[in-house]
Amino acid sequence: MRNALSTFSFWLVIMVPIPAAAQDNAGMPDEAAVQTALDEHPSVMAARARVEAARADARALKAGPHEVTLSGSYIRRDVDNEGRFNEYEATVMRPFRLPGKKRLDKKAGEYGLIAAENRAEDVKHQAATLLAELWWGWLGSAEEARVDAQAVKNYEAMLASVTRRMQLRDAAQLDVDQSEAALGAARLAAEQSRGRTELGHARLAAQYPSLPLPVEAPQLPLPTVPEGGFAALRDLVIARSHEIAAADAEAARVNTLAERTRRDRIADPSLGFRVFSERDGLEKGVGLVASIPLGGSHRSALADRAEREAQAVSAEAGAVRFDVQEMADTGLASADAAWRSWKRSREGMKAQVDGVTKMRRGHELGAFDLSDLLLVERMTHDAFRSEVQARKHALLAITNLRIDSHTLWIGDDHREAEQ
Repeated sequence: MRNALSTFSFWLVIMVPIPAAAQDNAGMPDEAAVQTALDEHPSVMAARARVEAARADARALKAGPHEVTLSGSYIRRDVDNEGRFNEYEATVMRPFRLPGKKRLDKKAGEYGLIAAENRAEDVKHQAATLLAELWWGWLGSAEEARVDAQAVKNYEAMLASVTRRMQLRDAAQLDVDQSEAALGAARLAAEQSRGRTELGHARLAAQYPSLPLPVEAPQLPLPTVPEGGFAALRDLVIARSHEIAAADAEAARVNTLAERTRRDRIADPSLGFRVFSERDGLEKGVGLVASIPLGGSHRSALADRAEREAQAVSAEAGAVRFDVQEMADTGLASADAAWRSWKRSREGMKAQVDGVTKMRRGHELGAFDLSDLLLVERMTHDAFRSEVQARKHALLAITNLRIDSHTLWIGDDHREAEQ
């Protein structure tokens, strides 16, 4: 068993803390590469295009929908006993927004642009969350694969030792069979974790093709509590939320449009200039023309509908605040629980290492059967795999909280609507 004991020293490496200077973003991809990958994600590109569309819409609202209308006619009239006459008329008209309407249109466009910009940042936020999930999933699977590969080496060393003892008539064939069965199970677990690692790499490469990925996944680092603690990040989740900013801007836009619709109960007048010529110029005229629609029940109904729509959107903005509050609270709870769970799993792993070391020595001295040793070996293997899974979950939960609080990958320069 001397070979098995020497190979097991590999496990002790992952229990040594990484240097403090490398803890903040340890194991993460390069910041500049992440920004490029996020900006080039199709969902983010689509959201940015919608921002430009909102910008154009804001310009259109500021300019207004009214345009100059040119109308005219030409008539060749035939009058009995008088002859034929060429006659024409031309009118140039343009509607004009009543006072206050232009200001409301401009505000509605600005709010729409603010909402689109915040939605675009929220889309980038979602892309960052997906990247974090895929990244830590890949690194976690790779770390499990390393654990499983070391388990295979341990069981191979054990089988060689037991086989040698059987040849020396110091062990039974049953011991060899048990060792071979344990080795087969370990090899199966190693193949499965290797497959999950390859799958994780493929998913990352498919979703973020511009993100350079190393051939081998980096070692899964030890999670650390961000400076200021989890609670401080939870407060930033709400303060820097693009979802809330977008919902507030949309509510302001719809309320502004509702006010605009109420103003439209008095329609915009049209003013124009008209010239005409009749009877081959015997009669000529120049004058001003004006028209104004007389609003009725239809415009009143539109105003009522816009008012109710504004109330609905304002209520939805309140619901978004509830959702973000829930996300912040659950993010805090998830990060704290995952962190504590990982600490407990690591403590259990260390205790398991002490136990298996003693069991191996006892087995060498004949104090324990091989079946007892195999059971403890399997428990140790499971403890290391559980620690890796807990570590991955802790890293993902902390990363998600940092992304949600805009302290990682996402800026905090969101715009808010001034109502």
